[in-house]
Amino acid sequence: MYLDANHIIKKKITFYSNNISNANQLNIAYGIDENFFLGCAVSISSILISNTNLEFSFHIFTNYLSCDFEKNLKLLSEQYKTNITLYLVDDLGLSELPTTKNWTIATYFRFIIADYFYQKIDKLLYIDADIICTGSLKELFTLPFEENIAYVVTDKDAIWWNKCAIRLDESKLSSSYFNAGFLLINLNKWHEFNINDKALELLSDPNKSKKFTHLDQDVLNLLLFDKVKYLNRKYNQQVSINYELKYKNKNNTYLPNLDEAILIHYIGPTKPWHTWAKQYKCAQYFINAKQQSPLKSMPLLPATTATQMRYCSKHKMHQKKYFSGIICNIMYCLKKLTKN
Repeated sequence: MYLDANHIIKKKITFYSNNISNANQLNIAYGIDENFFLGCAVSISSILISNTNLEFSFHIFTNYLSCDFEKNLKLLSEQYKTNITLYLVDDLGLSELPTTKNWTIATYFRFIIADYFYQKIDKLLYIDADIICTGSLKELFTLPFEENIAYVVTDKDAIWWNKCAIRLDESKLSSSYFNAGFLLINLNKWHEFNINDKALELLSDPNKSKKFTHLDQDVLNLLLFDKVKYLNRKYNQQVSINYELKYKNKNNTYLPNLDEAILIHYIGPTKPWHTWAKQYKCAQYFINAKQQSPLKSMPLLPATTATQMRYCSKHKMHQKKYFSGIICNIMYCLKKLTKN
């Protein structure tokens, strides 16, 4: 499978500030669908709020555009005097690649991003749109790449790495497995080792892709294992809001110390921009960034899919909001019935 980003991008919209320079700035890219519009805009806001003395250029690759999203990005660009570019992607060429209810076609946009920026810039920070910044990213501006293709952060723990090693039939992964929501990429090395083509070839092979529960993340771990350097977990501190349902400890001791994190990654189907998540302590980092941004008046998002309705119901019951929990569960059941 061959990928040519320059032909896949159908439209490009750039919101320039007047006072930005190309020298000494960090390029940050996102690959999203419309479900992550609010998350992406707040993610950008949080980086700018926490890094007022640094310069960035943001790049958002998406398969759908909306007037509201464009308007919000224009506001961000003007308020923070930063450079934001939107790229409308034709994803038809990716349509045969595997997807799941949690991993949509947008997860493959990181390959388009790496291809598009090759020979334009030397390095790029790719982050997921459900990541919020609470500290300085200054260190990322000057990290030396040497021979490694990317800087990454480990995913979960050694028990999980071993499970991935068994599932993917690759013993070396038992010593480390990274989360692909944070990739500081050496674009020249990425191209030199032909990562895009190798990844897409693996994903296009049904005999091999049936092992991939985490799709491109699994593939990138197989391809990049001995070609990455690991950063402190503070650059991709994962937290799941659904932990609130699993653990009953009122002191929230199951949560990582998010106060020490620089980038907080909200994994799982419940996101901090969902209405049923706002009361939790771990969601406040997102809520605070939103309140300080031009997006503060935008409403949080209600449940629309069956999965979201199921989790919304569980959280409402957990919060002792029994009536709304029951209503949401009824909506979930109706959604499942109509789908079948």
